[in-house]
Amino acid sequence: MIILNYSIFTPTFAVQNFVSIMARVCQVTGKTPIVGNKVSHSNIKTKRRFLPNLQKKKFYLAEEDKWITLKLTTDAIRTINKNGLMSVVKKLRAQGEKI
Repeated sequence: MIILNYSIFTPTFAVQNFVSIMARVCQVTGKTPIVGNKVSHSNIKTKRRFLPNLQKKKFYLAEEDKWITLKLTTDAIRTINKNGLMSVVKKLRAQGEKI
């Protein structure tokens, strides 16, 4: 006679709080990971993720006399160097980003 323990198969109904913030997203450009194929030498294709080149960067915001930390791609760092930090921060705040 075989006795199965069915208690491990019963689902648990615990309340989980999920935060709707994705981890690998650039705050300025909005770049996210994309999905593609890893192709082996024998041309076998398996799924993989291409992650954006994210860097944590601290900037000094002189107009408000404070430091801000942003999670940016290297492309966004070049955008900040070209357009200026304050103009990029104004666009982010207009989109509803808290900085």
